[in-house]
Amino acid sequence: MMKGLKKWRLFSLLAALTIFLSGCGEEYLSTLTPAGQVGRDQYNLLLLSSAIMALVILVVVIIYVLALVKFRRSKVGENVIPKQVEGSHTLEIIWTVIPIILLLILAVPTVAYTYKHADVAGMSEVNEEGNKTAVTVNVTAKLYWWEFEYPDLGIVTAQELVVPTNEKVYFNLKAADVKHSFWIPTAGGKMDTNVENVNQFYLEFDKESAGLKDGVFYGKCAELCGPSHALMDFKVKTLDRKDFDAWVESAKSTEHVAQGDLATQGEEIFNTSCIACHATSAAGTAGSMGPNLGTFGDRNRVAGFMDHDKENLKAWINDPQSYKPGNVMPQPEAINNGDKFSEEQLDALAEYLMGLSVEK
Repeated sequence: MMKGLKKWRLFSLLAALTIFLSGCGEEYLSTLTPAGQVGRDQYNLLLLSSAIMALVILVVVIIYVLALVKFRRSKVGENVIPKQVEGSHTLEIIWTVIPIILLLILAVPTVAYTYKHADVAGMSEVNEEGNKTAVTVNVTAKLYWWEFEYPDLGIVTAQELVVPTNEKVYFNLKAADVKHSFWIPTAGGKMDTNVENVNQFYLEFDKESAGLKDGVFYGKCAELCGPSHALMDFKVKTLDRKDFDAWVESAKSTEHVAQGDLATQGEEIFNTSCIACHATSAAGTAGSMGPNLGTFGDRNRVAGFMDHDKENLKAWINDPQSYKPGNVMPQPEAINNGDKFSEEQLDALAEYLMGLSVEK
């Protein structure tokens, strides 16, 4: 009876696991739904390695089953000893050569793709006017947010990366504090961001993100970096080249002017409490203490993981440590003369920040 119950428990566990796994494969997040050539190359390597492993398992199982069937006691009797093959040169050659062949089958495309994806020579190419032809993004990972600088375009954003489709986008990756890792699962494998050196690679995106859930691809930090590592997310918005160029021009030229009395009040509070750490224009250079807020109204999330609405924004401003422990954003008492922001002040700040947009 107990054996039967254990079997049913195992079956129930496997059934539940199947249900959980069925949630994998979301187009905006999963490595199993590649969104560009780099992701497809790596996905093909995954399929190849899985096929080789499955073949090895299948051959071993077949040999195992044949041995069980051929030499079962009921067929050959009690005292039969099968022919011993220990020390067989033929078998030793077979099980040495076959793994070497399988490893070569896997190694050749792996090495080829490794060198292909490490080729960032296109980052330096220029046109007849001397302008860079490819989009380059300087990514700086910080506790616990992401800064994106477009050095050739004069733009800085945070938490939401905007890139063109159907072309290579090059990345310079570094960290400002501890080691992090830059990962957009649908676009390609992760790359570490280090304090002591800059890593470089490129990614490609085939389609615009507008049709996806939330209208963005998801990015993650893939290196344990502190108590809020799991919340160190960013989003990726992909646009066709024409729309991307329009976004660039808007980001470079938009001057934010508070609209309405409440937003104006919020701007005044911001300029006395927050301006030391946060810029409110996407035009400029990197290096702010806090995220650039020039495109805050266009973002998909507050603090990288909370729904993008005023209530969550107010909650974040009022107590950032309770949402992302270990982050460097000061508590409101430190920037508001020792007091928490009042509800009226929070409403004003939320109204102002939600109006910081280059897309509306």
